[in-house]
Amino acid sequence: MTEPAVHPRRAVVTGGGTGLGAAIAERFAADGDDVVIVGRRPDVLVATAERLNARLGRTAVTTHACDLAEASQVEDLAAAVAEDGPVDVLVANAGGGSTRAGADLAETARLTTDLFTLNVLTAVLTIEAFRPHLRRPGARVLTMSSIAGVRGGGTYGAMKGAISSLTLGLAAELGPEGITVNALAPGFVPDTEFWQGRLSESAVDQRVRPTLLGRAGLPSEVADAAAYLAGPGAAWTTGQILQVNGGACLGRG
Repeated sequence: MTEPAVHPRRAVVTGGGTGLGAAIAERFAADGDDVVIVGRRPDVLVATAERLNARLGRTAVTTHACDLAEASQVEDLAAAVAEDGPVDVLVANAGGGSTRAGADLAETARLTTDLFTLNVLTAVLTIEAFRPHLRRPGARVLTMSSIAGVRGGGTYGAMKGAISSLTLGLAAELGPEGITVNALAPGFVPDTEFWQGRLSESAVDQRVRPTLLGRAGLPSEVADAAAYLAGPGAAWTTGQILQVNGGACLGRG
């Protein structure tokens, strides 16, 4: 049974100041939701919120600066957001980094730990902090995996694979409470801060060539997929990893 929609819904998007997070926040706000965007850089968050609110003509997007790797800060974030009521949509999008080998084992250990903190720990702390504040029934939880986590992609891919596994476990835990949990696994979307300064023409071609559609993705297309998983049409969809990659990696049943 599809739960009745709550308008305006309350959504929280981590890593919402730039890239895919900002695109998802914009789509949710355009659909009528009130959105809190979260990140480490207050100036970036404020600039994004001002841009989106000006475009929408209303104050739909607010900000909360937070280091999501710091448990006490995440607790404060969840408590502050929950003062205004339960959360309808939680998008644990914060993450990033890339696979790099260190000059020695000590540096490799540091780089790997940083990747884990940035991608996995932030998601775990965010979801656990907000778990008591999710609307029951009807809340939607979205995590951000990656094509790298589906087909393999070094240490970064291992972290995104962990996100996929986390998602499946949470779906089993929260399903009986009427909460869905799904992951997005985007492919190559160059118009994001993640790829800034890292792409040559040959690197773009290398990533576009394997797609069946012959082009890179757009942040808005990932946001469209997020809107589906967060919306009433996905009320019976949970424990899924939705690939959005132009066919660069085919789905497996």
